[in-house]
Amino acid sequence: MRTGIHAPIDFGEISMFKRVFGAAFAAGILTGILISGIHQFTTTPILLEAEKYEQGEHDHSQAFAPHLSNQPVLESASFSNDTPFKIYKAHSDAGHEGGDEAWAPEDGIERTLYTVGSEIVFGVAFALMLTAAFTVHGVPVDGRRGVLWAMGGFAVFTLAPALGLPPEVPGSMAADLGGRQIWWLGCAAATGVGLLLLVFGNRLPLIVLGLLIIAAPHVIGAPQPEHFGGTAPPELAGHFAAASIVTKAIFWAMLGWFSGTFYKKLADS
Repeated sequence: MRTGIHAPIDFGEISMFKRVFGAAFAAGILTGILISGIHQFTTTPILLEAEKYEQGEHDHSQAFAPHLSNQPVLESASFSNDTPFKIYKAHSDAGHEGGDEAWAPEDGIERTLYTVGSEIVFGVAFALMLTAAFTVHGVPVDGRRGVLWAMGGFAVFTLAPALGLPPEVPGSMAADLGGRQIWWLGCAAATGVGLLLLVFGNRLPLIVLGLLIIAAPHVIGAPQPEHFGGTAPPELAGHFAAASIVTKAIFWAMLGWFSGTFYKKLADS
């Protein structure tokens, strides 16, 4: 005689699991593949060109500043406290002497596969965040509403951090990596909390608090290098920063639309 008690199967939880994970995996994989193709026409050509400067393949880069010297290429004053800062042109061999080079995928199929794989991983991870947010919020979602949610993700993970730490081309001077990572995480967290207060706060003090929280990381300021410069021309660096941000906006828009659309379809099935 069996005395064990068997809990009934909760088909509602199974359905929720299917919506959250099924929609996220489908949206993340599709978005990762599509955005990888877009990268081939936006950021990848700029990266390849910047790597040529970093490796010293462009002879005319030596004409601007063959090495990092005690003479600045440009000297100006800080906007905040009038402390002079200097902008240098870095040596083309910087980072390649006296040590092993950091690993990087080879040009061609290896770089393409690495890009596709990493974008799919990021796509699935961020899509899981979106579909979990859909579930917690509890309001019906479709593709258009998904895009609105995704624009919040774009603001949190791309736009706000880029105000202090814009995307960089290879060979750019940068502050300590640990400090930059801490500031980036703090900025993303502050922006996320601030946006939640702005959108869901129903009182003026909460809205004001949200604005203050969003502004706090930028008032503190992101870690900056002692000197500014790099092996690539500033025009190329600026083009890369703009292309990266626009490409990320496309990534988030696609991810939001696919996540909302698949979530709705699975909810209706």
